[in-house]
Amino acid sequence: MSQLENIQAEYEKFPEQFESIIISTISAEGIPNASYAPFVMDDAKNIYIYVSGLATHTKNLHANPHVCVLFIEDETKSNQIFARSRLNFDCTATLIERETDKWNQIVDQFQGRFGQIIEVLRGLSDFRIFQLTPCEGRFVVGFGAAYRINGDHLHQLVQITGDSGQKQEEI
Repeated sequence: MSQLENIQAEYEKFPEQFESIIISTISAEGIPNASYAPFVMDDAKNIYIYVSGLATHTKNLHANPHVCVLFIEDETKSNQIFARSRLNFDCTATLIERETDKWNQIVDQFQGRFGQIIEVLRGLSDFRIFQLTPCEGRFVVGFGAAYRINGDHLHQLVQITGDSGQKQEEI
């Protein structure tokens, strides 16, 4: 297996080591907010978060559907603090209507992953499910090892090189 194939495989498995993501949202007034939320992900790399309507990030998502999500290597597992492995996606948030087939399917996935707490949340009317649809992203695995992800091809990495005249290698 080539180095590029190894990185592609690492990218595909990277989100699996996390139960929550860091999310960055923007208020109607343009004020940023960093937070986190537990998530589930589908095969198309759509990310679903189940969040309280009282949370700042939820209010922000209603006001502005643009959100950035971050998966980042644990500091204690990193060999180099300045080059932690990380994956981020710029996404568009869409509210999933309560009690629809899709909503029930996603809640069932949350329950399968997170257990009994979801039964409690399911009964709280202020909790909302948002689908975060990636439009582009970046996967960084070390110094000089950054890869672009295009929303049309979320399963394909393109290496970012410092020389703008050099062709970027697709994985």
